[in-house]
Amino acid sequence: MPFSPESHLPLSHVVYHILLSLSRAPAHGYGIIKDVRERTHGRLDLEAGTLYAAIKRLRDDELLEEGTAPEGADRRRRYYGLTAAGRTVLKAESERLAELVEMARSARILPQAGP
Repeated sequence: MPFSPESHLPLSHVVYHILLSLSRAPAHGYGIIKDVRERTHGRLDLEAGTLYAAIKRLRDDELLEEGTAPEGADRRRRYYGLTAAGRTVLKAESERLAELVEMARSARILPQAGP
């Protein structure tokens, strides 16, 4: 059966932020937690148990893979990276969310985007 990103949608906000965190480069668990906390200005503070349960599901779904530590990084840590399927799902979810924002703008719930 061919891969369908839509079969993974919608993503939970936790999973979306984990995938988004890994979209630039592989990271270890604490690095993901820190990135999500900083990017969301503390609105989402992932607990380790929540993170690793989500990572297990994402690995089972082949959206994440265990990667190698970058040069100079702590080799004792496990690093995770997006698979091609994970990147495709992240893009599909981002497009879905962008459509929702456009609907909110059309309904004048949100202001129109600037120039």
